[in-house]
Amino acid sequence: MNRSEESRGVQSRQRNGGTIHYMDLRGEICPMNWVRTKLKLEELDPGEPLEVLLDEGEPIQNVPRSARSEGHRILNLKREGSYYRVLIERGALSHEA
Repeated sequence: MNRSEESRGVQSRQRNGGTIHYMDLRGEICPMNWVRTKLKLEELDPGEPLEVLLDEGEPIQNVPRSARSEGHRILNLKREGSYYRVLIERGALSHEA
């Protein structure tokens, strides 16, 4: 599997006794990085975490802001070199149609 295929996939990992879903969206253009994040969050149960890797600039500005506006919580946002690691907790509110 090449880098672009890996970045499109969603993985799950065990951490601290629970499952964390993980998406590497580095290189994904706006607004698709938020669209992909939102779709994955909609699959999760309230309280479940999703860790997303995002590029600098628009992605790190827009994805956390959009997640908060839809009722999700940003648990952690950490810069790691040229990208950011964002941990989002699925909120109880749902804006699904």
